Amino acid sequence: MAAPLKESREQTDSVPREARNLRACLICSLVKTIDQFELDGCDNCDRYLHLRGDRQSVFECTSPNFSGLISLTDPKNSWVARWQGIDSYARGCYAVSVTGRLPQQVLEELQDSNIMYRSRDMSINSYS
Repeated sequence: MAAPLKESREQTDSVPREARNLRACLICSLVKTIDQFELDGCDNCDRYLHLRGDRQSVFECTSPNFSGLISLTDPKNSWVARWQGIDSYARGCYAVSVTGRLPQQVLEELQDSNIMYRSRDMSINSYS
């Protein structure tokens, strides 16, 4: 009986615990509260962003300006996850578009690690 409880807890770990103070990761678009990012980091990107325990980094690498919300429960089998490019990410809630810019230092670290960064900001017109 304990295993289903554990699985259920894992499934809700990345779900925002309240509707206030929500922010989206500027790399993967995972949505959590400020406190959840500070307490647990980003489930997908913390090895690069180092958000856990660093409120300043949470403010620099996440954004309160996002639109759309996708609840991802089965990333491998979701066509929406494939369409959004989040099918390899952890279960949770994701923004469709996130407005903001990563600090230059983080962009350089991603580049040095051969990580291709793709902005989640859909308001940028790439054709201009």
